[in-house]
Amino acid sequence: MKITSNGHSCFTLEADGFTLVTDPYEDGCLPGLPNLRLNADAVISSHDHYDHNFLGAVTLSGRQCPFAISTIHTFHDDTQGSQRGENLIHIIEYGGVRVAHLGDLGHELSEEQLARLRGLDAIMIPVGGFYTIDAKTASSIADRIGAPVVIPMHYRHEGRGFKEIGELSDFLALRDDVVKSGKSIEITHGMNKQTAVVDFGG
Repeated sequence: MKITSNGHSCFTLEADGFTLVTDPYEDGCLPGLPNLRLNADAVISSHDHYDHNFLGAVTLSGRQCPFAISTIHTFHDDTQGSQRGENLIHIIEYGGVRVAHLGDLGHELSEEQLARLRGLDAIMIPVGGFYTIDAKTASSIADRIGAPVVIPMHYRHEGRGFKEIGELSDFLALRDDVVKSGKSIEITHGMNKQTAVVDFGG
């Protein structure tokens, strides 16, 4: 499965000619990032905020998408959603490869939630804080999930991203396995443990 960054929390997942887009953002809402115009077989969103749910950015093929998708209900804050509402974690599987997009997770995960996320090949996890978990909490959660590939998202970097959130470097400073993967990474079984910087800027 190939994962390509479109910026912020938006990724394109590709396998066997099929594509799935996660969390497309609204035109003009993110400093330093261009408007999205993507083609895909399916699109998913973790929640209905403008920087994650602009479905108009994606033109759908009309084909049935073969990715198997399951969800875990979580919250966008650490007060049971009272500040920012609910959030969905999506677990996406195809050809035996399993990855998870954690959306705008805003709190620690329960043991039951962590159990459902074990055995993954990769996770995409927010690290910027303010609106989501911060770098320290994200690093701890990533370690507890134990996926070999950890892909940070929802951060500020090189003038891109919301000014309120933390820099990518804040998260990378906590990791000892950083690999710069450019805009895309191929996910397979048995990959080396790595914090993969899959960044829109390459």
